[in-house]
Amino acid sequence: MGYFKHPTAVVETEDIGDGTKIWHFAHVREGAKIGRNCIIGKSVYIYRDVEIGNNVKIQNFVSIYKGVKIEDDVFMSSSVTNDPYPGAFIWSDDKIVPTLVKRGASIGANSTIICGVVIGEHAMVGAGSVVTRDVPPFGLVYGVPARLRGFVCYCGRKLERIVGEDDRII
Repeated sequence: MGYFKHPTAVVETEDIGDGTKIWHFAHVREGAKIGRNCIIGKSVYIYRDVEIGNNVKIQNFVSIYKGVKIEDDVFMSSSVTNDPYPGAFIWSDDKIVPTLVKRGASIGANSTIICGVVIGEHAMVGAGSVVTRDVPPFGLVYGVPARLRGFVCYCGRKLERIVGEDDRII
């Protein structure tokens, strides 16, 4: 076992990369895949068949459900959904809508990502947002519902101006 598992964590999969740390009271279901050097925080719930890339940090109390794929270098401190018509029971996998969080994205605390959405590379979702539509690469969204409010650089800082390919300020 090349990863750390806190004694109170429940891990039902063997597909976990080296250097990953799974902290107390986390529950990782069968069929889930977690990459290398990830941090899975306290009381995180990862449902069956979720795919998580390398170097992903998932903060405490996050729930990630079937149909969600998280690429490398993502920071998450909120929940991601997979069911467009949630109810007490999932009757079949036919209701599962794939959701994708792309490389380098950051999702703020207490945000909700509605199923079927794609969060673009290095995009940033502000705390408390409800994301109902795709977010473009480097997009900055926040609010309920979340709206595009600007763009960020690789470091996560909001860009004050954006220069187009023809050197015009957009």
